[in-house]
Amino acid sequence: MAPYQAIAARHPDGVVDLSIGTPVDPTPGLIQAALASAADAHGYPTTHGTLALRTAIGEWFARRRGVPGLDPQDILPTVGSKELVAWLPLLLGLGAGDVVVRPTVAYPTYDIGAHLAGATPVAADSLADLPADVRGRVRLVWINSPGNPTGNVLDVDALRTIVGEARALGAVVASDECYGELGWGAWDPADGGEAVPSVLDPRVSGGSHRGLLAVYSLSKQSNLAGYRAAFTAGDPDLIRSLVNSRKHAGMIVPYPVQEAMRVAVADDTHVAAQKDVYRRRRALLVPALEAAGFTIEQSVAGLYLWASNGRPTWETIGRLAERGILAGPGVFYGAAGEGFIRVALTGSDERVRAAVDRLADAPR
Repeated sequence: MAPYQAIAARHPDGVVDLSIGTPVDPTPGLIQAALASAADAHGYPTTHGTLALRTAIGEWFARRRGVPGLDPQDILPTVGSKELVAWLPLLLGLGAGDVVVRPTVAYPTYDIGAHLAGATPVAADSLADLPADVRGRVRLVWINSPGNPTGNVLDVDALRTIVGEARALGAVVASDECYGELGWGAWDPADGGEAVPSVLDPRVSGGSHRGLLAVYSLSKQSNLAGYRAAFTAGDPDLIRSLVNSRKHAGMIVPYPVQEAMRVAVADDTHVAAQKDVYRRRRALLVPALEAAGFTIEQSVAGLYLWASNGRPTWETIGRLAERGILAGPGVFYGAAGEGFIRVALTGSDERVRAAVDRLADAPR
């Protein structure tokens, strides 16, 4: 991206960087206050997290994710969700010969995690599409719904199918759900839609969390990317094993961050307010991109618009850079992303308006 960043930087009104998904809005005050109030953290924190935090997360799962009765013992805070994605295959004991399946268009760290363990990453959206010799070696299946970068959502039936196929193979299903609160349209309860389902939802899991892990991050919904605040929950045996391994590896969430997380998951008001901010930005960018000749595909949830104008990815990135706009190249997310760009909703209101103005001035 460096050459395109240099081109965009020459724009007289500066760069509009919509290429990455890092939050730009302030961390809510009540969360900052919780972090500060826990600053006297002279003792070591627990790897498993405080009972108060795990109880609050369990209540959040019941209230927001349709997962009632989750035992606090089956919840584990993590140092952001990216480290869990990267290290989970190794912590599960995977190695040479084992296969890790991830979506065909996906976040690159799923592949990196497989390589760190010496396992083989395979891109597939259905286990049934895999050759028998590959399918028999599948040990971990990554789901990402809502998806990054495409913004797709897997409904209850689709999730239940994946869970059933993976269980038949003896494979773990890890569901990366960090955009779960950011559904739009039919997936937005505030607009009369339904909530994005979790892999731990009883309609998906059949009432048992065996072989299942839900992975969640507070970076997006609460602007906590700098806190590295996330958690996983699900299969009691898997959580118990992860807690033990992570103790020895020093993968421990600092106590002040645990307290900030506890307050964050207990408060829905700030989440709704931040979602309204993204809703307004999305309402500006979608018609602006369409008027400039782009087609928005999927993008029914999450913080990104998955767009194509029928041209090769890098040609489109170059044309936008000439207007001072940076977007994410679809090819960063796998070969199936060729021809697409990812446009993030994480620019400030002023920068999003600048992008809209520049798109209006661009030739189709």
